[in-house]
Amino acid sequence: MRVCLLATLVLAACGGAQSGDDGGDDDAPPMEIAGCDGATLLSSPADPAAPGPWAVGARTVTIGRLTVEIWYPATPGADAAGPPVRYDIRQALNPSQRALIPDADNPWQDCDCVRDLPIDSAHGPYPVVLFVHGTAAFRHQSVSQTRHWASRGFVVLAADHPGLMLGDFLAMACPDDPSGAQDLAGDLDAMIAALAAPAGDLAFLAGHVATDRVAVAGHSAGGSAAAGASGKPGVRVVASLAGGAAAMDAASLETVLFMGGTNDNVVQFSRVTSAWNGSAAPRHLVGIGGAGHLVFSDLCETKNAAGKDLLQIASDYQLCGASFAGLLFDCNPEYVGGQVGWDITNYATTAAFERALQCSETSPAIDTVDDAYDEVETYMEAL
Repeated sequence: MRVCLLATLVLAACGGAQSGDDGGDDDAPPMEIAGCDGATLLSSPADPAAPGPWAVGARTVTIGRLTVEIWYPATPGADAAGPPVRYDIRQALNPSQRALIPDADNPWQDCDCVRDLPIDSAHGPYPVVLFVHGTAAFRHQSVSQTRHWASRGFVVLAADHPGLMLGDFLAMACPDDPSGAQDLAGDLDAMIAALAAPAGDLAFLAGHVATDRVAVAGHSAGGSAAAGASGKPGVRVVASLAGGAAAMDAASLETVLFMGGTNDNVVQFSRVTSAWNGSAAPRHLVGIGGAGHLVFSDLCETKNAAGKDLLQIASDYQLCGASFAGLLFDCNPEYVGGQVGWDITNYATTAAFERALQCSETSPAIDTVDDAYDEVETYMEAL
């Protein structure tokens, strides 16, 4: 379903069609294209859900109190230089619980990225995406999105946010203390400030980031934090995924995107829609039919070798707080999710980011997402 709004005027139809085949040779090296403000980038596939031309590097850095993962564009082909990154989700547990799950039963999370690759210094500077995880999660909860954005020419940062992490949630039942007080706005301020003058762990980004072209995306509580970041320095796009707070107008803000699952039992789609209605324009709303709360993350699809998901493993090993985690672990097998959910999310967010932050003239408009995917049940926009 598509409903288009232009300010207070209801239009009968929306423009925008799926981008067609550009006729290029899939095996040909990517062409250089002009980005914003003199930036030089590589051309990405016309389909925003398709991975981009860059290999993806990954680094774990410290910014103040935060442990931050950075995914970034590396020289195409450079990923052959090392093994792919494998994240150990046990590190998100409380210290007393980490050793309870043996390696053989651990739900490893793999990333098509390689540690410490050199950044592609021949191109850029690259726009920035800051991602905020949801309640009871961790910085790499949505690597299917964060890695994707980096492959298409964005430097992506995601922190473990004290007070919001999995261990903090489980601390209600575990013999461990929370990691700290929750301050998502302050955490975002710290990352933005660190990018403005990259040093120490971030020195490799010096001269390679466009700090006046920033998107803030987040899931659930992180989506509400993203919406609240609309007025922060350099922020031109906010993307709230299953978030329930509105995004206020700001001088540099160009695009507001809300996405939700129509079967979400944690943040109902009606609440997402209400937050969208109260947000600044231009704004876009995408509803994925039959999707649950975690469609915007890797959490439901992260399983061990026996096919058991995170909650099943926690129950098997009687991790403290597992019953609490079940309240948020909304992974009904009948929900739309997995690759389809990731593709829809990557399509809509990438279309928004590339147009506003890369000045792309080839990336389709966001309003083509419901033409591209039958699973998109709702599309609305206010321009």
